Amino acid sequence: MSTYVQGLIWVLSASVAAALVGYLVRRLGQDEGRPSNNDAAGQVFTIVSGLQAVVLAFVLVTLFDTVTDAREGAYREAQSLVSVAWAVDSLPDPAGAEVRDLGAGYLRTVVEQEWPIMQRGGEVAGPGWSQLDRIREVVLHAPAEGEFEEDRKTEATTQLGQVYEERHERLTRAFDRGVVAVVWFVLIVGSVVCVLLPNLFGGTRLFPHIVLVSTLAGALALLLFAIFQLQNPFSGGSRIGPEAFSWALERLGRS
Repeated sequence: MSTYVQGLIWVLSASVAAALVGYLVRRLGQDEGRPSNNDAAGQVFTIVSGLQAVVLAFVLVTLFDTVTDAREGAYREAQSLVSVAWAVDSLPDPAGAEVRDLGAGYLRTVVEQEWPIMQRGGEVAGPGWSQLDRIREVVLHAPAEGEFEEDRKTEATTQLGQVYEERHERLTRAFDRGVVAVVWFVLIVGSVVCVLLPNLFGGTRLFPHIVLVSTLAGALALLLFAIFQLQNPFSGGSRIGPEAFSWALERLGRS
């Protein structure tokens, strides 16, 4: 099922449920509502809806920033690995060829083994870390004569450290992901309260009232759906693919 269809189901379900509740409240109570409740209910609704809007905005912005950072981090990791290979190419053979082969093996591991696990939100195992360790050993033991080769070796070590750092961040985002249960509780309960409070307002006719509460419910459901989709940067509507690592394979000439 596509993301758009899922979102439409969320919005329609919330709108229909809110419209049904609004209809029952008006039919079981006074058809025109209770105008005497407007002042008190309006004050409460303003406070609750304001707090809910702040929480929703904060969670959405945080998750959006996380997705952006994850996408940029994947490209930094891949680019840094390519930079390691380019730097080692300046050192005596066979270090350059070994690093390219080991780097290509690491990239294939990320694309073929790790990425499907990350999309499921699982904990990544496999040979990824050991492959990086073997690259580090080759770089550290590569002979270097003269200032230029020493600079290239230092550059390779620095870039490899960046690969380690970005890999750790990537795996952390994929496994330690999502909105914690207590935040989901606040988001859902707060949204339900925001939809129920307008039923205390009086003065509006039945049809306009149903339109208002169903629209509010649909809008809140849409925001909750966006939060749900943004939980894991590597799946759902925010899906980040392994294009950066496929690009790195091409740059290493091992695609």
